[in-house]
Amino acid sequence: MMRPLQTCWNWLRRGRTAVIGLPYLWLLAFFLLPFLIVLKISVSESEGVGFKDVLVVKQGLLQLSVKFSNYVFLTQDDLYFKTFVSSIKYAAVTTLLCLAIGYPFAYFMARAKATLQPALLMLVMLPFWTSFLLRVYAWKGLLTEHGWVAELLTALRIDHLLLSAELIPALGRYMNSPFSLVLGMVYTYLPFMILPLYGNLAKMDLRLLEAASDLGATPWVGFWTITVPLSKAGIIAGSMLVFIPCVGEFVIPELLGGPQTLMIGRVLWDEFFSNNDWPMASTVAIVMILLIIVPLAIFNRYQAQAQEARR
Repeated sequence: MMRPLQTCWNWLRRGRTAVIGLPYLWLLAFFLLPFLIVLKISVSESEGVGFKDVLVVKQGLLQLSVKFSNYVFLTQDDLYFKTFVSSIKYAAVTTLLCLAIGYPFAYFMARAKATLQPALLMLVMLPFWTSFLLRVYAWKGLLTEHGWVAELLTALRIDHLLLSAELIPALGRYMNSPFSLVLGMVYTYLPFMILPLYGNLAKMDLRLLEAASDLGATPWVGFWTITVPLSKAGIIAGSMLVFIPCVGEFVIPELLGGPQTLMIGRVLWDEFFSNNDWPMASTVAIVMILLIIVPLAIFNRYQAQAQEARR
């Protein structure tokens, strides 16, 4: 009797190890190893079309040759600093706009009838059925001089407001501007904000709002004191899903932002393919990854604290 139980237990342990180990192997193969390769290139000397080895053996001695000049150059060149700041600024503005637009929509979805929610959810996911590149090109056509979105904005005299805020270069010119860039990123990443918020709001216990109403709280007070705090996990998750890819975005700034737009993705492309300076490009990529890891660490810490609080 004990032997079958022991065999069963061994199979369960092996299955658990496989379930836990496969994701770690995936991360090791497709994140850690490429990251280490890029890190190695960033501290290596160029040698023709290749790179010198960081660890070499000479006369029986193991020598470590690391080049930090690229990292020092990043701190000295204003271009890279402005690029990092600009990327973070555009990503933060996009995240705030997605939150301002996505939260009411997610709230409406969560409070809609159960029969209507699948249709609303499909509308949010519908853009994913079309190629990302085609959707960006579509906005390029809509915002050109004779595009109907551009003509509508001009007819409503919104271009005057955008020009006064220095978001467009001239009246009626919407392309290759901060306005077109942010508009394209908000449109593209809005579903990534709505879906986590909807998942969080749909699970909320509505009896808490009823109890607050019985105690004299107005709907507005109940929203700010109950709904928003309880949806904090969805807000953080959605913000991370929008902010992180926006920092390194390349396609949207290239097609909608114009050549004057400073973003890390564009600088990486120039360093890799225009300047052919792979060590410098790898250095920029490593710093960008470190910038992204900080909000991820904050999110993971919040998640851990939230799980401990539930226990």
